[in-house]
Amino acid sequence: MTETQTGIANSTVIDLFAVDQKSGDVLLVMNESRPWTGGDEQLHELQEKFNTYASFILDGEMTEAHPHLKDRPARIELRCRHLPSDEALALLQAIHAQLELQTIKVEVVVADRGSSDQCACHPERM
Repeated sequence: MTETQTGIANSTVIDLFAVDQKSGDVLLVMNESRPWTGGDEQLHELQEKFNTYASFILDGEMTEAHPHLKDRPARIELRCRHLPSDEALALLQAIHAQLELQTIKVEVVVADRGSSDQCACHPERM
């Protein structure tokens, strides 16, 4: 059996797809466990992953496969272990602005295990 790699390094996979029982939003989660280096390759992977998720929502693939989700608001969450670099934050702001025009929410959830006042069980939302 072959295990499929998840996370932003694999832009062809949706890491987690669910309905948020509290908000009713369709939730698409992407994970990044690596530290943010600010390098071009990681930023490109992040952009490609967001392109995959946005395409899944906007091109109708999601509602074609799951018709009961039609007309539900969508939210994409980036869950990462470390606070994104300045370069990643700038890219995320641009992505947020573009997807907001399509009524897709974007959230970043940081669980920095290296921080003394933040544990992974109580992530900080951005």
